[in-house]
Amino acid sequence: MKIISTEQVQQSLNFAELIPLLKTSFAKPFHMPQRNVLSLEPENDDNHDAFALLPSWNEEVIGNKMFTYFPDNAAKHDIPGLFSKIMLFKRETGEPLALVDGTSVTYWRTAAVSALASQLLSKPDSRNFMLFGTGNLSGYLLDAHLSVRDIKQVTIWGRSQEKVAQLIESYSTKYPAVNFRVSQDVNVEVASSDIICCATGSHSPLFNGEALSPGTHVDCLGNHMPNARECDSTTITKARVYVDSLTNTLNEAGEILIPIEEGVFNAKDIVGELADMCKNPDLLRQSDEEITVFKSVGTAISDLIAAHLVFKKNS
Repeated sequence: MKIISTEQVQQSLNFAELIPLLKTSFAKPFHMPQRNVLSLEPENDDNHDAFALLPSWNEEVIGNKMFTYFPDNAAKHDIPGLFSKIMLFKRETGEPLALVDGTSVTYWRTAAVSALASQLLSKPDSRNFMLFGTGNLSGYLLDAHLSVRDIKQVTIWGRSQEKVAQLIESYSTKYPAVNFRVSQDVNVEVASSDIICCATGSHSPLFNGEALSPGTHVDCLGNHMPNARECDSTTITKARVYVDSLTNTLNEAGEILIPIEEGVFNAKDIVGELADMCKNPDLLRQSDEEITVFKSVGTAISDLIAAHLVFKKNS
């Protein structure tokens, strides 16, 4: 059995290969039971330490992504609050294949799924991209989205102006043909954006849905809580809505659950999951005027696909 490190994951993956692989894999048969997030002290409301299990399998490989979440680690121990590993088994025999670093795989597959959804839903001539968030995912998201659309301008919003400036400096060098700029007026910039990607820890909407222009694609991936959201109900009710996983989003995504609770949206209004989008082009954008929303909270099958690719490259 192989032990595959963060460094090996980084050396093995690229978006030019991973994004089309996700598209073909989501169109094939797979199984993905609901993930199980376990509170380690369920009787203690002040303790949020958790352990999670995310199983999935397809015709080639079985996988279980496991992660621990200890939010006080940084303050108490000066170590990360999240650790993750993905265990792979051969589907034919059940024999163990590899233990793969899960944190780095998660960054790659999250950005790849976001860009895949944009490739399927955004207008092909999209040129203006707006990114909310400057966290660990931001660089992956820029690389992924710039690989699927001919983006000419990127506007970046973040709570830390220092991080925004660092990101712009780094990516202006990496992509000299693209104009990278700091967000100055969110709703004005939302109105002029073709693609909006939200990857923050915000508990409340980042922009006013009334500002959205016809034809915009909105991608929300930062929130995983039922009582928080990155986009408002107006955004959802104006849009053709898609999700990565119905089961997961209807349990975890406030972007969907809050409008349902308000009575302005119904789960039946969701057009389809990512697997449906990959299998059936008729479900995708219907016109250049349509607003589309893709809400993702993460899927075990995307972890499996990315981790298996890493394994094959290191075998």
